[in-house]
This record gives sequence, structure tokens and C-alpha cells, in this order.
Amino acid sequence: MHPNARSHSPEQTPSPEGADPRPAPLVVPGRFNGPPGMGNGGYLAGLLAARAVGGLASGVAVTLRRAVPLDRALALAHDAASGTLTLTEDAGAIAEAIPVDPALPLPAPIDPVTPAEAAEASRSFPGFAAWNPYTDCFVCGPGRAEGDGLRLFPGMLADRPDTNACVWTPHASLVAPDTGQVAPEFVWAALDCPGGWTGIDRDTALLLGRMTAHVYALPYPDEPCVVLGRLLGRDGRKVHTATTLYDAEGRPAAHAEQVWIAPRV
Repeated sequence: MHPNARSHSPEQTPSPEGADPRPAPLVVPGRFNGPPGMGNGGYLAGLLAARAVGGLASGVAVTLRRAVPLDRALALAHDAASGTLTLTEDAGAIAEAIPVDPALPLPAPIDPVTPAEAAEASRSFPGFAAWNPYTDCFVCGPGRAEGDGLRLFPGMLADRPDTNACVWTPHASLVAPDTGQVAPEFVWAALDCPGGWTGIDRDTALLLGRMTAHVYALPYPDEPCVVLGRLLGRDGRKVHTATTLYDAEGRPAAHAEQVWIAPRV
């Protein structure tokens, strides 16, 4: 963990007497899209995780029920008994975030590679192909400009056919106010697409169904990090993956596991 990393549990300020106890609505700005017309799943999951537990937004499982609308105020409901935070619209639940049992062991990170190895793997990113349906994705879209999207282009490692890698140098615009470090929702976003690209090809599109992430330290802007994705297995239309983020000093900063869903043909 970076020595300047923030704690997991910031102080909570009690609501003034008579204040509305409901959480403020959440909006996913159009910039943070994933597939065309919908919010990026990892970014949305990070926003929900931060609302659910605060701090590093760590140790949270987020389940996405349907497409995330962009540029619309979405209601939040918190169940104090279970700790579940639910994002809703008129049609029903969009996503749910619930803290992970802290007694469970932390997952093992994916074995690291050097930034040079990750950069070399990116040269074979399958999303450079013309069939790519996610060319404008905030995280992995090659159509996004520097400083606008994250531009994570994970390519498979030559000696690990189930694992991809890429370099991520966070832009200064991703820094959380008054911290000097990247905001947690962008760490969650960076942990999203590299997992999916272990299972996406010309014939297989995937949508994020569930993501569980542990964030140990927030990276700093303009410092190159390495993100790895690993294919864990397939179960019918479900694809199971994992991702790990290593900071500029080669230490594991975050890890996630995902369940992806292949849309019905």
C-alpha cells in the first residue's frame, strides 16, 4: 500500500435534524459510457461502491441488473440492515452494491509483468480491429482522445494465453478533489474492460454483470501503472474473469473479479 493512501472509512457527518435521509441521486455523465448509449459498468460500480462504504471504495460487490442510463438523475435506496445500496429508476433496480464479508480472505493478485511487457502486449489489442463494438468506450475505446478516455488497450501475453496486459498512466483530470490521487471510481473503471477483453472476440460481445473489487491504494496521476486481466472460466453465457492493477512501484493496488454476460443472439 502506498504510504500516502487514504483510509477505508472516512468520518461520517450526521445529517442535520429534519434533513432528508435518502441518499442524493446519482448521475452518470455521458462522457463515462461503455457500450453505445449506456454507462460504463466499472465506473458505475465504483461510484456505487464509494457511496456504499466510502474511503477507497473497497470490498464491495456490485451487480448490474440492466443498462445504466446516461445523464439522468437516478435514485438511491439504502438498506441499513443488509448494507445494500440500490440504484433505481421507474422501471426498477439498475444495480445493487453490497459490502463483502470482511472475514473472507483477500483474493490473490494476477502475477505481474513489467511495464515494457504490458506495452508490448497492447500492440495486439483485439479492439483495434474493425469489428470492435466498443470503439468509444470510456475505458478501452481507441476512438477516445488522450485525457478524455482511459485508453486501456489490453493485449494477450505471448506466454500466458489466458492473460492480457496494458499500461495505464492516469490523467490529472481523474484526481479526486483535495487528494492528489485518482478517484476510486476510475480505479474500478480501469479494472473493468481488461477482464472483458479476455473473452470478447468477433463473435462474442460481453456486458458486465457483477464486479467485486478490493482497492488497497489509489494511484497518482502521470505515473504508469500496469493492468492485467485473466480469463477464469466460462459457464454457458457467463464468462468469469479477474483483473489486477499494479502501481508505478510494482505493488498490487487493486484487484477485482467479474461475471460477464453474453447477450442472447
